[in-house]
Amino acid sequence: MRTRWIGWMMGCVVLVVSIPALARQADSGDASAIRAVMAAQVTAWNRGDIDGFLQGYENSPQTIFIGSTIAHGYAPILERYRKTYVDKAQMGTLTFRELSIRLLPSSTHKVEYAIVTGRFHLDRTVKGANTKDDGVFSLVWHKDADGWKILLDHTS
Repeated sequence: MRTRWIGWMMGCVVLVVSIPALARQADSGDASAIRAVMAAQVTAWNRGDIDGFLQGYENSPQTIFIGSTIAHGYAPILERYRKTYVDKAQMGTLTFRELSIRLLPSSTHKVEYAIVTGRFHLDRTVKGANTKDDGVFSLVWHKDADGWKILLDHTS
């Protein structure tokens, strides 16, 4: 009986010690998933594919882009990108750096939101109207059944 009790206690200790490690692994998976979406965005951008780039955004009327103006909704954001970057030469080559991903667990400890900050750089020879070659951004991400998507993009 005592051996069984000690075994049970050891199992509890192992479980308690393992929970933070398991949570970090889940968090790491979410951060990796966000990085993968951003890598796919870079790939799409660099081939001149605005529609592919926007696949990282939630296709919703509530999605917001804040830059020199504010656009509400996926369709207006897509239209803004199409007007601002009329061809691949204006889009150039995109890189992200100094990415910081902060996962935001809910009261149930389920990670559904994240904040990502970083810097962007566009290497190009032709500029579009109201475009910058370098800047900073903050993104609010939401995770649903379709994975991680951007809800709010503030780029300056």
